[in-house]
Amino acid sequence: METAYIKTPLGTARLRGDANGLASITVLNTDETPTDVIPETLEDATYQLNEYFEGKRETFQLELHPQGTDFQKRVWRALREIPYGKTVSYLELSKTLGDVKAIRAVAAANGKNPLWIVVPCHRVIGSDGSLTGYAGGLHRKKWLLAHESPAKQQSLF
Repeated sequence: METAYIKTPLGTARLRGDANGLASITVLNTDETPTDVIPETLEDATYQLNEYFEGKRETFQLELHPQGTDFQKRVWRALREIPYGKTVSYLELSKTLGDVKAIRAVAAANGKNPLWIVVPCHRVIGSDGSLTGYAGGLHRKKWLLAHESPAKQQSLF
């Protein structure tokens, strides 16, 4: 498993992967020195993440290899179907997966998502529109949703 650290507008991200694909992207609450030479297996992910933060990319074309249960992987696949700039509630996501009663399990799987941004768990909100828990911190979730919003906030000055 190879590792790289990259700077993002939301802090340092740690990428891990190998020839099978990208296993994890984690935003850190500590500063790590960015990797000077990105391992070949992580070059595409680094490039695509940089494009995302520059506002030049809305979808990712990466080979993914996250570790999790079959149910978690099913939830993570469903998260990838949420369009850029859109949100869904945990209830809507549970319905999409075919079991409205699984809302807590869906929320738990969402919280275990190992692929920050690429599997867009930040696009899941409360049924009342609230920004519910986010492993990377609510300030990051708010930033990501604003970044993806079709109606960008304009400066008055």
